[in-house]
Amino acid sequence: MAMTVPTLESLTQSLTLSLTQETHVSAPIDITFAALLEEIGPSNQTPYGERLPMKIEAWPGGRWFRDLGNDDGHLWGHVQAIKRPTLLEICGPLFFSYPVVSNLQYRLTEAAGGTLITFRHTALGFLQDDHRTGLSDGWTPLLERTRLRAESTPRIQVTKRS
Repeated sequence: MAMTVPTLESLTQSLTLSLTQETHVSAPIDITFAALLEEIGPSNQTPYGERLPMKIEAWPGGRWFRDLGNDDGHLWGHVQAIKRPTLLEICGPLFFSYPVVSNLQYRLTEAAGGTLITFRHTALGFLQDDHRTGLSDGWTPLLERTRLRAESTPRIQVTKRS
């Protein structure tokens, strides 16, 4: 019986994940960043619209976790880098309950008429096929909720007196 040895390329593809999504938001960068923190925190939801409130400690080393009360919960990651209002990076296992480490990067830049969010999720580990396929669609609702929240936030008009 012949054994098939996986190639380095096939092994790398089976152990890694790289997703990139861009979302244009018609709101200022500071409002968009605040909306992002709200949506990954207390207003977080599953991709199916079910409430999944999280806590985000928005400073370097801060935790991103689900608090179930009574000292129970699930650590999703730690804030690796934060540079308001242009960058939020989180690293950790996320929702995976098996050997995987992820890096989430939300990079915000001022763009014509608002803000561009460039989201990147990279992961290394034993990714299950159903998680791999679901992830490409799983982040879209969060980015869309962030866009809607930022665009619906009232703006204060400041006028200069002459």
